[in-house]
Amino acid sequence: MWLLLAFVSATLLGFYDAFKKKSLRDNAVLPVLFLNTVFSSMIFLPFILISAFTPALSGTMFDVPIVGWEVHKFIVIKSFIVLSSWIFGYFGMKHLPLTIVGPINATRPVMVLVGAMLIFGERLNLYQWIGVMLAVLSFFMLSRSGKKEGIDFKHNKWILFIVLAAITGAISGLYDKYLMKQFNPMVVQSWYNVYQVFIMCPIILLLWYPKRKESTPFRWDWTIILISVFLSAADFAYFYALSYEDSMISIVSMVRRGSVVVSFLFGALFFREKNLKSKAVDLILVLIGMFFLYLGSK
Repeated sequence: MWLLLAFVSATLLGFYDAFKKKSLRDNAVLPVLFLNTVFSSMIFLPFILISAFTPALSGTMFDVPIVGWEVHKFIVIKSFIVLSSWIFGYFGMKHLPLTIVGPINATRPVMVLVGAMLIFGERLNLYQWIGVMLAVLSFFMLSRSGKKEGIDFKHNKWILFIVLAAITGAISGLYDKYLMKQFNPMVVQSWYNVYQVFIMCPIILLLWYPKRKESTPFRWDWTIILISVFLSAADFAYFYALSYEDSMISIVSMVRRGSVVVSFLFGALFFREKNLKSKAVDLILVLIGMFFLYLGSK
C-alpha cells in the first residue's frame, strides 16, 4: 500500500512542478511562494479546527490530534527545512527550463541514500552504487545539454539554487521518516503548512515588499491555487506512505522523483523547451539509476 501511495504522490508532484513553472513565468517569486503557503494552510486549517472542537473526524485519516510543544517544536524545524528548499527551488525554477530542473531534482534519492549512509550508518550494495554512479553521470551529461542553451553549470547561480533545493529536500526526506515513526501524519502536514505562513510573513514584508517596484512585478495566476492543491495532495499520500511500519524512505524518495517524467512531458509539450533529445537521454539515465536503487533496496 505504501508503495502505491508513493506512486500517487509522484504523479501529483509532476503536475505540481508544471503548475509551479507556469505560475513563476514572468512573476515575482516570493509572493507566489507566500500564497502557496497561505492556500496550503487554508486546505488543512478546517481539519485542525474540526478535530479540535468536534469528534466528527475522530478515527479517520483526516483527524488532527491535539499535541503539545514537545511535538510542535519538531514540526517548526520541519517548516524551516521545507521552506528553505522551496525558496531555492522556486527561484531556480523561474530561471531554468523545466527539462533541466526535473532531472536535477531526480538525483535527490541519491542524496537520501548517502545521507542514510552517513547519518544512520547504512551501507550501499552493488545495485545502489550503480544507481548512484548513473545519477552522477546523468548530472554531468545534463550540464552539457545546458551549455547548448547558454547555461553554465559551474557559474550559473540558478543551477546552484536547484542543487541546494535538492540537498535541503533530501534532508527533509530523512527528517520525515524520523517524524513519521513518532507522530501522526496529519499533525505534521497540517501544522507545518500553518507555521510556514508565519515564517513567510516577515520574509515578504522585509525582503520583497520594500523593493517590489525594483524587481519583477507580481501578477495573479490561477495556477497558484493549483500549486497548493496538488502539493497538498502529493504530501498527504507521501506522509501516509511513510507512516507504514515497513515503508522505506529510500524507495519512497526514489519513486517520488518519478515525477520528473510528468514534468518533463509538460516542459516538452506545453513550454516548448529546447534540446529535448539530449535531455531525454539524461532523463533515461536518471530513471535507470532509480531502477537500480529500487533493486538494491528490495
